[in-house]
Amino acid sequence: MLINFFLTLRKYKLPVTIRELMDLLAGLQNHLVYANVDDFYLLSRTALVKDEKNYDKFDRAFSAYFKGLDDLQGLLESLIPDEWLRHEFEKSLSAEDLKQIESLGGLEKLIEAFKKAKEEAEAQEAKEGQEGKDGDVGNQDREGKDGPGGQGKGKKKKARKVWDERQYKNLDDSVELGTRNIKLALRRLRKFARTGVDDELDIHDTIRSTAHNGGMLDIKMRPERRNTVKVLLFLDIGGSMDAHVKICEELFSASRTEFKHLESFYFHNFIYESVWKDNRRRMSERLPTLEILNKYSQDYKVVFVGDATMAPYEITHAGGSVEHWNEEPGSAWMDRFRTIYDKVIWLNPTPQETWEYSSSVMMTQELVGGSMYPLTIKGLEEGMGELSK
Repeated sequence: MLINFFLTLRKYKLPVTIRELMDLLAGLQNHLVYANVDDFYLLSRTALVKDEKNYDKFDRAFSAYFKGLDDLQGLLESLIPDEWLRHEFEKSLSAEDLKQIESLGGLEKLIEAFKKAKEEAEAQEAKEGQEGKDGDVGNQDREGKDGPGGQGKGKKKKARKVWDERQYKNLDDSVELGTRNIKLALRRLRKFARTGVDDELDIHDTIRSTAHNGGMLDIKMRPERRNTVKVLLFLDIGGSMDAHVKICEELFSASRTEFKHLESFYFHNFIYESVWKDNRRRMSERLPTLEILNKYSQDYKVVFVGDATMAPYEITHAGGSVEHWNEEPGSAWMDRFRTIYDKVIWLNPTPQETWEYSSSVMMTQELVGGSMYPLTIKGLEEGMGELSK
């Protein structure tokens, strides 16, 4: 049991091993969880996932494997043989309980009775919900809205499964690129210098110094040659950008490899007064944009990545953000970036031929001085060429 679940996790690119699967089985055998789907989800995630950045992959795999599972019965049928389940259940019953079950016609009859009672209760709830909808207006005015959030009587909202809750997730910097061309395009933006401690053998200077020293070996060291280009990377996340996560992960992974001086931040739709480093804490741990402008010197290159697809007022008006009240319009913050930094570009993952049909894309392109490039190999090369001028 659990083999197909394990294979599904591997299909979703989770780095799970047999050792971790054995740990999960040991937990089940020692009754760490029993008769609760949510507890099984937490146990399996704890045993199988060793890095938080893989939580989203695990949730998608769990949802795919247990699709349609609403209660423990489906989980037990998926994972546990009937004979083992019956044996474990009967072990927890007293002799008196077993006699009573036999008098009802056996365990199968008891389960059928439970199912029938559940179906009747659900039918009754549905009937009450319909009656609540069809109730007279006067009654509604007198009693007001029932319960938190204004939900009426009978309109009980079923809690969404934890693993199906979609949240913004951090981009995975360990993604293996589908092509090396992205890295090669980024290498157009390079400025090498030898900085730091002398930790690399300078073979030419060593030969020259040894020759001048009458053949006595005179080893010369030098600092490693490093790319000194400094980059601020701002990544749009969530909403319409969900369709472009793969290409953004590839870009993010390549950028982490190519640029030693890289600072990355997330935003949603457009740049406002704050950004964040971790999507799991985006509401509680935000960084003031003004602090970033003051902290990083003007020799940094600034790259925004996003589809620039939004309502125009999100760019031009205070309070235009869809997530919070922004005191100043996004356009004002973009103007500040362009005032401080000489090199600012915007990479857009949507096809370039569609840009003219979106007013927000055209507005964003104008705000970055026309320096918007498609997130393609050619677009990357052109963008890195612009930053390297």
